[in-house]
Amino acid sequence: MNVPQLLSFCEVMKTGSVSQAARNLGRTQPAISLSIKSLEELLAVKLFVRDGHSLHPVPEAHYLFEEARNVLDRLNVVTDTMKNLARGQSGALNVAAMPGPSTLVFPRFVAQAIRNNENIKISLSSRSSQHIREMVGAQTLDFGFADAAEVNDPNALYEEEKLAAPCLCAVPADHPLALKDCISIKDLDGVPQGTLQNGHPLFERVRDAFALNNVEFVQQVDSQIVLPLMQFVQEGLCCVITDPISAFTQMNIQGATNAVVFRPLKDEIFYDYAILTPRYRPISQTAKVLLNGWRSHFSSILNEVLEQ
Repeated sequence: MNVPQLLSFCEVMKTGSVSQAARNLGRTQPAISLSIKSLEELLAVKLFVRDGHSLHPVPEAHYLFEEARNVLDRLNVVTDTMKNLARGQSGALNVAAMPGPSTLVFPRFVAQAIRNNENIKISLSSRSSQHIREMVGAQTLDFGFADAAEVNDPNALYEEEKLAAPCLCAVPADHPLALKDCISIKDLDGVPQGTLQNGHPLFERVRDAFALNNVEFVQQVDSQIVLPLMQFVQEGLCCVITDPISAFTQMNIQGATNAVVFRPLKDEIFYDYAILTPRYRPISQTAKVLLNGWRSHFSSILNEVLEQ
């Protein structure tokens, strides 16, 4: 049995007429008659008896009608699902982001991206960058957002797309540096700093920038991620050279209070993010749509933060 045969049979069952079935299906009467005849030959049973201009189904036809409708309904569901998958509107996704972006920015983006697609199921994890690399390398994540590696591993089991973004300086709203439109490293000479922990690439770049400008580097507090440092900035204890996503998150958290203000750095220091995807497992169309949306959203965040 094939789909045209079942469609023709079901339409004749519903209308009791070959001509009406042909009109409903947009086919010719001979084509409908041929489908019915070939189906009868395949099943070795006469499905209809003719009484004048009317067709009457035999008892076996009623059984076939119920089964055929179930098959066609299921095919319609499969067809719709496959179309939604092809359009990126259906499926199950497994994604992860490092703790900073996963606090607000990344989950908010994902929620907004799928709010009109109830057929998309999401598993969202907050993991360290190293753990995300391991998960993507194990081919268990559709994609992850993490810190970029300092050195690319050509033998890695994942693809890494680096996204470099200029850092900003977070300062207390009542600090003299808040009056500046742009802050240089020399402006931070001897100013207490909140930093990421020793060994993180941003810590190394900040420390090297201070050394290059021959100014005093005073580390007041360090943290595993940037966002907790904002509490120390808010209390006037330090300034922080921060990545733009952490700056954007703080702006959204504090709202109109503006306890922490952000200024561009004259001496550019870059923060390197990375999008990680499995190397040996092609990601679904739904994952591609979400990933492309995240790239676009990431760019809009940078534009918004840098225009402050």
